[in-house]
Amino acid sequence: MTSQTQPETHPADGKIIPVVLAGGSGTRLWPLSRNSLPKQFLPLASEKTLYQDTLLRSAPDDVFGPPVVVANEEFRFFAQRQARAIGIDATVMLEPARRDSAPALLAAARYVADTYGPETLVLALASDHVVQDKAAFREAVQLGAKIARLGRIVTFGISPTEPRTSYGYIRLGTELDPLGAYEVDSFVEKPDRATAELYVQAGYLWNSGNFLFPAGLLLEEAEGYEPAISAAVNSAVANAKVDLVGFLRLDSAAFKSSPAKSIDFAVMERTRLAAVVRGSFGWSDVGAWDALHEIGSHDPNGNVTVGSVQLLDTANSYVRSDGPLVTTIGIDGLSVIATYDAVLVMPSNRSQDVKHLVNLLKTHNPREVDEHLTVHRPWGTLESVCEGERFQVKKIVVEPGGVLSLQKHYHRSEHWIVVHGTAEVTLEDRTFIVHENESTYLPIGTVHRLKNPGKIPLELIEVQTGSYLGDDDITRFEDIYQRA
Repeated sequence: MTSQTQPETHPADGKIIPVVLAGGSGTRLWPLSRNSLPKQFLPLASEKTLYQDTLLRSAPDDVFGPPVVVANEEFRFFAQRQARAIGIDATVMLEPARRDSAPALLAAARYVADTYGPETLVLALASDHVVQDKAAFREAVQLGAKIARLGRIVTFGISPTEPRTSYGYIRLGTELDPLGAYEVDSFVEKPDRATAELYVQAGYLWNSGNFLFPAGLLLEEAEGYEPAISAAVNSAVANAKVDLVGFLRLDSAAFKSSPAKSIDFAVMERTRLAAVVRGSFGWSDVGAWDALHEIGSHDPNGNVTVGSVQLLDTANSYVRSDGPLVTTIGIDGLSVIATYDAVLVMPSNRSQDVKHLVNLLKTHNPREVDEHLTVHRPWGTLESVCEGERFQVKKIVVEPGGVLSLQKHYHRSEHWIVVHGTAEVTLEDRTFIVHENESTYLPIGTVHRLKNPGKIPLELIEVQTGSYLGDDDITRFEDIYQRA
């Protein structure tokens, strides 16, 4: 890292450093998971998001040290805000571009090795998985740590509940520990149904895609198998810079020069040091809607319901509403998912085909593929309420301390009506306060800014009028989130 950001190297005191990979998109869970708000940042399996649940099961304590999160640029404020909301202070490492899991994980391993020492253990976790038995998870991690300290790169294998074709499998080799640790004989790609049945009968494990290893060991293996990735990652970390508070921005040119490859193909399927710990902790990768039906709380008819739902003569179905009331009559084995702007209905056994539907939608460029009606920004959210010719109405929520950029528009004027909280408004050379039930008018072409100086969320209604109301009619002059 550059001299002004070089961390002080100090031991981790034997603690494991969690590395959470939070850059996925999760298109199989559309219409809830979308490009601008992927599944890891959604509350799908509990009241907290999948990402928050991942952080909490490896929260700093006597076993785990402070986490490192690897996230894309567009998700950095989700990653930071959701971590802080549960009381966890994470270093958020920003990927300049998506290069699959190998460069992301190796960058985090390099950072850990430089910060705590190469012998420090790293627990690499996907941010969008579900673990139902946290105590069993910790037991598996502690066994994995014992094996990793012997000079192994450990993966966690899950005892299959059925012959799934959507998972990769692990063939067990020599036993390393009677509690359930083995050498990896081989990794096997996703099989067809008949082959999966044979794998289950032979005692193969599902490959969870979560790993535990000494940071320096993974880096050494990567340097031998993938020198181009290794060189790019080392340079990206060496020249990383602190961005705002809590973000570590990898050097863009160096990181983008890395080949794109998964950690499985880059290292795990080639190393002779791979080991596997058997895990029985209620794991799911939540890869599709049928997985949420499987892990959910079933009623006597085998249904799982979430949100505003009413069923009649319905069985073995997953029905979820994150918006309007959803009702069903006489259905069996269906998944019904509704948001305010999209509805998905399908046989539950077609859940894996949602990705094909999303690809079809992309060809028609619908907004619903990428964004919800509520759009998240670094400072809060905005929601389209209604629109027509030459006008648009939005609800804006600014979190405490949030500040919109200093900006102007060439084609629209705006009215702001405060309905909750207090607004600090900058309009040309004036700054003034607008309280609840008060409003202000922003003429076309005036330079303005909105800030929430209070301790509670600021909610206001914005009425736009003009000849062009596109989001790209904005010129930013200053922005604390560095978008100007």
